[in-house]
Amino acid sequence: MKAVFLSDAHLYDSKDEGYQKLLAFLYAMEADIDRLFIVGDFFDFWFCTRHRVYPGFRVVIDALLRLRERGVTISLFEGNHDFFLDAFFGRYGIAVYPEDAVVHLEGKRLYVAHGDLVDLSNRRYLCLRKFLRSRIFYGLQAMLPCPVLWKISEISSRISKKHLAAPPGGIADRMETFSEERFREGFDAVILGHCHRPLIRQTSMNGTMKTFVTLGDWISHFSYLLYDNGEFSLRHYGRSPEREMSPVSDVSRKNPGR
Repeated sequence: MKAVFLSDAHLYDSKDEGYQKLLAFLYAMEADIDRLFIVGDFFDFWFCTRHRVYPGFRVVIDALLRLRERGVTISLFEGNHDFFLDAFFGRYGIAVYPEDAVVHLEGKRLYVAHGDLVDLSNRRYLCLRKFLRSRIFYGLQAMLPCPVLWKISEISSRISKKHLAAPPGGIADRMETFSEERFREGFDAVILGHCHRPLIRQTSMNGTMKTFVTLGDWISHFSYLLYDNGEFSLRHYGRSPEREMSPVSDVSRKNPGR
């Protein structure tokens, strides 16, 4: 079993470096993986419907559908930038998760989520999130003519980069605390996006190795998590094998009892 996890591509302009690298990555791995997990904010916005899609997304959607046709199981998580994804992707056999999911891989129990709900103290963000995911908002954007919708999308993308794309300070630490709670519930791994910082840590708990991962992004890190033959490794696309982090230096081991 080979699976890939990635998040926070924030795709918008197909000419962007991250967009082009992600396309190359998807094409390169189409014959080499069994499962693909996209853990939120794959798109910088998703003001689209079942029948109309922002033109700049067409090429990457075709790449995903090509993977699906070749037998790759795709799981698509909604983030704080992209939601209402099931109306489009569900009909292609792509599983869409609005929030979190429990994933089973070869006997391992994984908790996977975008991670924007780890910190529930930000009431302003939670209210905005609730509105943007409301049926009222979905209905309003669905009624707009495409040229108007795409213009709003451009404005939304610029605003979101200023106010939403950068997670609040300290979120990685809160995510790690959150992961320790999930470990006590019996999860073997916690995999989150949202914080744009690639990080993997392993901890021995009751004789079992637990893995905590924040996936980074495809804006500056081009990072992804590879699960292969029961092992997790955090990698960076485009980095030569000799420059890739070794399992020893890539994983910070800590003792929670200290």
